[in-house]
Amino acid sequence: MHASPSPMRFARSGPLTGAARVPGDKSISHRALMLSALAVGESRVEGLLEGEDVLATAAAMRAMGATIERGADGAWTIAGMGVGGLLQPQQALDMGNSGTSTRLLMGLVASHPITATFNGDASLSRRPMNRVIEPLVLMGADVTASPGGRLPLMLRGLCPAVPIAYRLPVASAQVKSAVLLAGLNTPGITRVIEPVPTRDHSERMLAGFGAELTVELVDGERHIRIRGEAELKPQQIVVPGDPSSAAFPIVAATIVPGSAITIENVGINPTRAGLYEVLRMMGAEIAFSNPREVGGEPVADITACFSTLSGIDVPPDLAPSMIDEYPVLFVAAAFAQGRTVMRGLEELRVKESDRIATMAEGLRAIGARVEELPDGLIVEGTGGEPLPGSATVASKLDHRIAMSFAVTGLNCVEPVTVDDMAPVATSFPGFADLLAGLGVGQTDGD
Repeated sequence: MHASPSPMRFARSGPLTGAARVPGDKSISHRALMLSALAVGESRVEGLLEGEDVLATAAAMRAMGATIERGADGAWTIAGMGVGGLLQPQQALDMGNSGTSTRLLMGLVASHPITATFNGDASLSRRPMNRVIEPLVLMGADVTASPGGRLPLMLRGLCPAVPIAYRLPVASAQVKSAVLLAGLNTPGITRVIEPVPTRDHSERMLAGFGAELTVELVDGERHIRIRGEAELKPQQIVVPGDPSSAAFPIVAATIVPGSAITIENVGINPTRAGLYEVLRMMGAEIAFSNPREVGGEPVADITACFSTLSGIDVPPDLAPSMIDEYPVLFVAAAFAQGRTVMRGLEELRVKESDRIATMAEGLRAIGARVEELPDGLIVEGTGGEPLPGSATVASKLDHRIAMSFAVTGLNCVEPVTVDDMAPVATSFPGFADLLAGLGVGQTDGD
């Protein structure tokens, strides 16, 4: 998809100061489009992330019959078709780089009487889909995938599908969401048992749209039940800023001397806020202000200042609440005092890239001391001193890797070149402009 690489150089920066807003939450944006398309009537979504991943979801929902339009005021309107109303797409659905779009839409299609072929770019086509295929086949879907359970794949839905009770073998909000979305058009009760809590945007939004959904704790596990053949009601949705995107300027502020920034209107859902908890454990000065609730999601403004960080053993049980933020946490650890141990991260091996190996390789190239583990990294920090830098690092078509190394370059003696910043458009269009607005570019030298 990213045929023309876009290299960019990031040099040692003066302090980051001021206030900014990050794009809308990617997880919530995907779900807002999908559920609005299944409601009866017209929904309105403000603050939608207009990155490539979310636009792939919009295009797929249009291909299956939804009317989705962006107004001149930046708000999106979606005329829904009702649960069960998805139409046969006339061509393959191009998912680009979006694993979330792919897995959630597979869930939707699984309980509709249609067949869809899912394609993706080179990075997405390396990512296994078996964890989603397994429960959907139990519900009656027929899936023909490429070797290893990868894209391209063809999914033939079954209507009526078979309600199941499915215990998640791995902590995955995407698998949970795929099963719940398939359950929307399945007679009876579909159950998901979640031994380890993951982000709960699907549950919050399904309930908000009027689905009959319950969540209860049984012997420490979350039992989620959804009644199928639901009638969803249209909604007015305001998407908060994405906490995974806010992580990059916030970590930048903690490692660049003299910095003090505020990122406004950020989602602080407890199932997504693990990074801020860990940074505070390391000694970061991070404060939440103006807390409020928007569309069922907790939101606040986050202020971060340059901080003296100390290495810690990161509790592995926090991994599901910050899995996408680990690449930039590796960066924070590289500037901490002492050793930071991060384990329980096997999931990072099957993201847009192998994020453990890719971050370890790049950090070593710019002078950090890291030890790669099968399930994580050990990072020996500089105690706040700049890293040497002076290298070109590979993003491996991974937006979060690219942004993490951009942040690293802001506190390196010599500039760091990221070989391709184009993938950043999948989740954070305007990333470089936001950094510039906070003062990046006022370098202390080349």
